[in-house]
Amino acid sequence: MGRRYDPERRQRIIDAATAVVRERGIVGLGHRAVAAAADVPLGSTTYHFATLDDLLIAALRQINAEWLAEVKRWAEGVDPAAPPADELARWLEEQLTGDRARMELEYELYFAALRHEGLRPLAAECLDETARLLTRLVPDAATARAVVALMDGLTLQVLLADRPYDREDIRAALARIMGGNGANGSTAG
Repeated sequence: MGRRYDPERRQRIIDAATAVVRERGIVGLGHRAVAAAADVPLGSTTYHFATLDDLLIAALRQINAEWLAEVKRWAEGVDPAAPPADELARWLEEQLTGDRARMELEYELYFAALRHEGLRPLAAECLDETARLLTRLVPDAATARAVVALMDGLTLQVLLADRPYDREDIRAALARIMGGNGANGSTAG
């Protein structure tokens, strides 16, 4: 029997890898598990991704691209008349009270960079690009990086400590970081 042409196979393998990590965590990721989830022969996974690190890199690239597209859509849709701290606090609430499994997957892959050196540049790029996208709402790049750090800290608290999201507390923290009342860097007098 000849080889079947399957142009979507590589993408199905990446999608299956993210599904396996979502279901079993990084420790459950293996070529056999991914092949079974993608419904492809085992050799297909190793053909497209020689190592599990290669597969993790592809999965993190995909997750990062999805996250950054979402941040970009949100940032472009922010009401310019509204205080950015208010808008960001509202959006973060949507993110942190929405699909928990998605957030767990994103952070599991993000933190895999601690053990998988090939993932570190991807994690750093995502942080940098998130900050760059936020620069349209904050006074400067340093402030944008501080906002990203606060977002990561809040996400970890929600995921690890089951802390409830308090929009007003978060808005106030964002306003302090963003300058004054959080209105594009304006400061309180």
